[in-house]
Amino acid sequence: MDNIHVMPDALANKIAAGEVVERPSSVVKELMENSIDAGSSVVNVELREAGLEYIRIADNGKGMEKEDAVRAFQRHATSKIRDERDLFHVKTLGFRGEALASIAAVSKLSVKTSTGDTSGISLYLEGGEVKNHEASDARQGTEIKVEELFFNTPARLKYMKTIHTELGHVTDVVNRMALANPHVKVSLEHQGKTLFQTSGRGDQLQVLSQIYGSNVARKMKRTSAGDKDFKLEMLIGRPEITRASRAYMSLIVNGRFIRNPKLVQAILKGYDTLLPLGKYPVALINIDMDPSLLDVNVHPAKLEVRFSKEQELFELIQNTIKQAFREETLIPEGTSTINKKEDKREQTSMVFEKPRVSEIAANSNQSYETERIDESTPGPEKENPFPLEPEPAEETVKDSGDIRQEEEENTQRVPHMYPVGQLHGTYIIAQNERGMYMIDQHAAQERIKYERFKKKLGEPDQTVQELLVPLTFTFPARTALKIEENSHILENIGVFFESFGTNTFIVRSHPEWFPKGYEGEIIEEIVEELEQSNNINIENFRNDAAALMSCKGSIKANHHLTPRDMEVLLDDLAAAEDPFTCPHGRPIIVFFSEYDIEKMFKRVMN
Repeated sequence: MDNIHVMPDALANKIAAGEVVERPSSVVKELMENSIDAGSSVVNVELREAGLEYIRIADNGKGMEKEDAVRAFQRHATSKIRDERDLFHVKTLGFRGEALASIAAVSKLSVKTSTGDTSGISLYLEGGEVKNHEASDARQGTEIKVEELFFNTPARLKYMKTIHTELGHVTDVVNRMALANPHVKVSLEHQGKTLFQTSGRGDQLQVLSQIYGSNVARKMKRTSAGDKDFKLEMLIGRPEITRASRAYMSLIVNGRFIRNPKLVQAILKGYDTLLPLGKYPVALINIDMDPSLLDVNVHPAKLEVRFSKEQELFELIQNTIKQAFREETLIPEGTSTINKKEDKREQTSMVFEKPRVSEIAANSNQSYETERIDESTPGPEKENPFPLEPEPAEETVKDSGDIRQEEEENTQRVPHMYPVGQLHGTYIIAQNERGMYMIDQHAAQERIKYERFKKKLGEPDQTVQELLVPLTFTFPARTALKIEENSHILENIGVFFESFGTNTFIVRSHPEWFPKGYEGEIIEEIVEELEQSNNINIENFRNDAAALMSCKGSIKANHHLTPRDMEVLLDDLAAAEDPFTCPHGRPIIVFFSEYDIEKMFKRVMN
């Protein structure tokens, strides 16, 4: 019987091409990697019909000798790997020896290459078979043209998308290759029109500016970190710069662009509550590490890699991003002030000082604490349903006002601002010498309460409120099982369920700091959060529970505050760890500079 046989090389190469060459962007990626491995400082990419008709990649790298050029198109031919030990210390972008053979197998390919020492060689291959070779000029470098991609595999061609879609994939590859190799001058041309070009000066921020625009580049922050295994260099966008997809987060390991869902999660965990739900940051993470801790041989296109210390790297990325933004003032501007020109007119200087409580009371003939914006605000005799933190005892007013020391002002992340009123009972209007601020009062108190609740949820000794009448809950059987399996997590945050019949529980007490009037609803939603968590992490669970409780217990829109309430709210916000976004990532403060306001009123015209 003759059931088992060896496939012809041409057929084997076509099958391999199915793994390596998915679309024109795959060809561009593989050939650009070869150019960069060859030490090129210039790589030019030219396309027609998004690469389906024509791809040309030319570089000024070291080129190949005649014998190497012919051998390079044989399957598994490589200059990077000589034995098994090399496979675990890969420092180049290409190494598998499949790319050139696979590309040639499904196209009409011509190559011209020279080391610059002697005349070069020119080859023409069709369907992987060498049809012609001859001498060429001695210009150092390599030029490869790929024409009629998938001409001999019409089924593959049928699955190609529109020209616009395929060009988008190629552009994405070229962008990421340029980001990973800022020292290489990269250009992309389509149908004779230049779409992208970098300077090759080695500045990643400059490349990022070419890709995403100068407005984004201006709002990127450089930061770095490292330990004994990893060295990180990052460009991370301020939280106000968000996108609707994860595509703007780039991971580069030892100069290689990779995909790794877990490390993407590390980036998102680093931003945590600074991002709105469903929004993603612009971020570029460079990871330099020992190649022996990295397995790059787990994906045919070398896009996915495996880390031997992935959790340690996860935590390093997450903590570095968190720490970077703890040092920043993250207040977005209400209008663009980019490229402002200095106003040449003389301006009257205005000094803003925090008014004394006694002065306001004297001027308004009423106490600071009981001043009301309108009649809908509850008076002193009514209980405020959304009390802020208890007011401190009255302090002696000094000659300098309640004004903080100058050295504190220089180090505080939230600038000192003084409330002057409210807009629609929803936004606090404040000012200082720089301009005007709008503060979302609900978002501000959400952040304050979120941090308080998160701290309380992590405290081992919890003061509880005993209930005269226990709360009773009945859940579906699946939910009841989840409660029983994870009772230790619930108890850790101060919620103790007692079985009270089939799928029914009672709760006799709860933490005393639970928002009043929302205790039952809070407990139900905590259980719902528990039910939706497949892989429960206590810290994440506490964060989610804190965010939930902070929203329930915070002042809402259309609730008028006294000037004293506004002051206390702003002081508490300034003391918060992350005072710029609510737990759901929405901004709390928006800033309008004096220049912006004067420009809106046409007081300045340039």
